[in-house]
Amino acid sequence: MRLVRRSVLLAGLACLVHALLGCQPSPRAESDAPSPDVEWRRHGGTHAERRYSPLDQITADNVDALGLAWSFDLMSDRGVEATPLVVDGRMFVTAPWSVLHALDARTGERLWSYDPEVPRRMARDICCGVVNRGAAYEDGRVFLGTLDGRLVAVDAASGDVLWDVDTREPGWSYTITGAPRVVEGLVVIGNAGADLGARGYVSAYHAATGALAWRTYTVPGNPRDGFETAALARAAETWTGEWWKAGGGGTVWDALAYDPELRLLYVGTGNGTPHVRWLRSPDGGDNLYLSSILALRPDTGELVWHYQTTPGDTWDYTATQHILLADLEIDGRPRKVLMQAPKNGFFFVIDRTNGEFISAEKFTEVTWASHVDENGRPVETDTDYREVAKFVRPSPYGAHSWPPMSFHPNTGLVYFPVRNMGSVYKMNPDWDYRPGTWNTGIDMAVYENFGSSDDYERWEAFLLAWDPVAQKEVWRVPHITAFNGGTLSTGDDLLFEGSADGRFVAYRASTGEKLWESPVGTGVMAAPITYRLDGEQYVAVAAGWGASFAMSGGEAARLAKVRGGARVLAWKLGGDAEVPPGRPPLGPVPAPTFALESTQEELRLGALRYQEHCSACHGPGAVGGGSGVPDLRYTNEATHALFPKILLEGLLEPAGMPRFDDFLSEQEVRSIQAFILEQARRASANAHTTD
Repeated sequence: MRLVRRSVLLAGLACLVHALLGCQPSPRAESDAPSPDVEWRRHGGTHAERRYSPLDQITADNVDALGLAWSFDLMSDRGVEATPLVVDGRMFVTAPWSVLHALDARTGERLWSYDPEVPRRMARDICCGVVNRGAAYEDGRVFLGTLDGRLVAVDAASGDVLWDVDTREPGWSYTITGAPRVVEGLVVIGNAGADLGARGYVSAYHAATGALAWRTYTVPGNPRDGFETAALARAAETWTGEWWKAGGGGTVWDALAYDPELRLLYVGTGNGTPHVRWLRSPDGGDNLYLSSILALRPDTGELVWHYQTTPGDTWDYTATQHILLADLEIDGRPRKVLMQAPKNGFFFVIDRTNGEFISAEKFTEVTWASHVDENGRPVETDTDYREVAKFVRPSPYGAHSWPPMSFHPNTGLVYFPVRNMGSVYKMNPDWDYRPGTWNTGIDMAVYENFGSSDDYERWEAFLLAWDPVAQKEVWRVPHITAFNGGTLSTGDDLLFEGSADGRFVAYRASTGEKLWESPVGTGVMAAPITYRLDGEQYVAVAAGWGASFAMSGGEAARLAKVRGGARVLAWKLGGDAEVPPGRPPLGPVPAPTFALESTQEELRLGALRYQEHCSACHGPGAVGGGSGVPDLRYTNEATHALFPKILLEGLLEPAGMPRFDDFLSEQEVRSIQAFILEQARRASANAHTTD
């Protein structure tokens, strides 16, 4: 944090208050200017990740005068999850395929771009889209994690590469989708990959050189190789079987926060590999440190304490969601807490000094557990799906996933997008670890009729204002569909959020009253930021519909009625720029003209192989959700003629469509094609019937 010089009087004192609360002044603040520049230098505003700014030029009384100041085309139709940074009048924002852009934060003019040239075949090794959640900045360097597992430092002024290191260990499908953080001169980054098979870890690299400082594993490895730390030896006592063959999971793909006073780095860990605990740890156990919050020493990576949000997770309930630090008065005394609303549907308040459990309550409908007991352990209900399929809430999408929360100190509330969705679970007893493909352990056949039951139909999504002290809902605003944007709290009583259906909205933070909205032209999943330059406050967001839900949400995702179209937009009072138009939704599915005879047995095989290899990107039942990945029901005759070359020879691999000749035979590819054609015929017939 930069501090102002003593010569600065009232303006400097105001800026110092801003710095302490969440915004950081640029070197221009070291003058007597009445409105010093205020930046957004860190992913969550500050190390505490509160995503609150005291900037108050934009208020509840004048927010309706906001107009678009500028926009920038990120040149992609894929999903956008990035939080921009603003430093020295420049904005640094990441785009799909880990491309980094530097923009003039006043005008949106591109200053430079850096493309790490991620091989497009990597699309197959990624769980949930070719996304990136942002960069980190320190001392003239911008740090970026790439989809192919590299950590790169570039010069902030020129975009030239300063160093480039590979964070991956061989043998696993590691990627990076999260934003790095810089802590005590070290760049901290975690990896994704547990859905395909990986052993989780978080690493720290020296910011100046890229040299590895430390690496902390989140789950134990093969006991025959010895354990790296005493903490992992203790964790191994909570595992059974031969979990290490599939890696174990526990990847650190998003949440990080830091308390400089306590000198503790907080890390959220993910699900196991496979998801099904009876397959990865057949004799039970909590499987530490899956789905946990870890407190580490930032200089060494040593584990200080841990808290597990979902012991023995078997529903893909990661704890990689936003970790937010605040000081609250609870039961009449001040507490230093961390807060998290992970996938499992409980809002947790934990003492961040020692990991002591304070409270946890459901923030949406939860059926996998009845409550969290006084010791901080969830009390599970009967959801054993080894023999019989069970419908459980939340779904693997989570009651809340990566879209960031914010905390408003004036209201004392936390704001985040919620989804009340469930999913069917059924163990695949024949599961065997296969490197390079999805290794969930779930019987994919249960998704054959995805979305057709009453349970699937009964779902909702909403923006939630939550009181973390009373552990109760204060207000909510309904959303049209799921995967809406993260939130930003500002000033005395403002809250900003983008929506999946293509709107950017300002609310009164205390009541949820809608005060203003602007079209965006695409869905918003990422969180906004705010900054002040030359006396003008801006609010900005990176937008672009895509990634996990947009790709695999089927008809539920189509409710957004938007398509991809990545862009950054910035508003200010009196702005008069035009919002770029979005891409119109696809029309009715045309009747396919490509002829391919098939039997019911072939269609059944095609449906199963499609769910295993294609549905994560192209949607269940071949129903696309409007992301930048094609809805295959619209495939034309010319493309169908090339179908085997696409899947078996990689004809479209340069465009991000990987080949599958290592998993699929010619007959299986033909069956998949037959299934897609049948789904297109059904959709076309239904459209004509409806008309």
